[in-house]
Amino acid sequence: MVLINILWLPGFGFYPFNIIAGILLALSGLALIIFAIAALRGAKTTPNPFKPENATKLVTQGIYARSRNPIYLGLLLLLVALSAYLINPLTYFGPLFFVLYMNRFQICPEEQVLEKLFGSAFTDYCRRVGRWI
Repeated sequence: MVLINILWLPGFGFYPFNIIAGILLALSGLALIIFAIAALRGAKTTPNPFKPENATKLVTQGIYARSRNPIYLGLLLLLVALSAYLINPLTYFGPLFFVLYMNRFQICPEEQVLEKLFGSAFTDYCRRVGRWI
């Protein structure tokens, strides 16, 4: 996203609003990530997204009662924060690409593993709680 900003259509400058928006979005994203990892660790299960088969418990409380993927949502907010800071409309393709990529190559495979591990409990959880929000 920074390369896009440098190479194609530089941003439109720095204004107090975009800096404040970027900071607020970044802090929100970091808070989501911290709360999500704390919930996983508190449940004594893995926060490692590359080894969903190591999950020992289905966490559905706290931040996980609102989002099935709060860590990814936090990362998305960090990307949107960077786009807001850069004030370059082309950089918003970064967060869009992130969502499309994560849905297809990370979240769907994770959910298949979690469904095998937790069965109907996971299916019911998916019905109640959205993938992102």
